[in-house]
Amino acid sequence: MPENRRLLLVDDETGYVRVLGNRLEKRGFSVLRATSGADAIRLLRHDTADVAILDLKMEDMDGMDVLKIFRRMAPETAVIMLTGHGSEEAKMEALKTGASDYLTKPCELETMLEAINRILEIRG
Repeated sequence: MPENRRLLLVDDETGYVRVLGNRLEKRGFSVLRATSGADAIRLLRHDTADVAILDLKMEDMDGMDVLKIFRRMAPETAVIMLTGHGSEEAKMEALKTGASDYLTKPCELETMLEAINRILEIRG
C-alpha cells in the first residue's frame, strides 16, 4: 500500500526525524521532513501529504496549533499526533480537533505503520 504514498514527518528532534524518516522510506513511503511547526506549514503550502505524523510538543509551536492550521490548509491530509508527553485529555483534544490517531513515544515502527495503513485504507 505505501507505494506513491507521501508522509510528512514533523518533530523538533532532528535525529528522530532522520532515523524514522529513513525507516519509513525503507518501507516504501515518500517522506517529507520538518523539524519545526513553521517548516511543516511551509512544506504543506507547496506540497501534499497523505498522512502527517506530528509531534505534540515542539519548541517553536505547539503541535495542537499546527494541527488546527493543517486542518484549515490541507483537510485532505490525515494527521497522527505523536508525543512523549501524552495524557488522556490531550488525546481527546487532538481527536476532537481532527487528528486521525494519537500515538505515544516510544512508538514501535509496526504500531505506527498499522496506524498509517489503517488511515490510508479508510481514505482509499
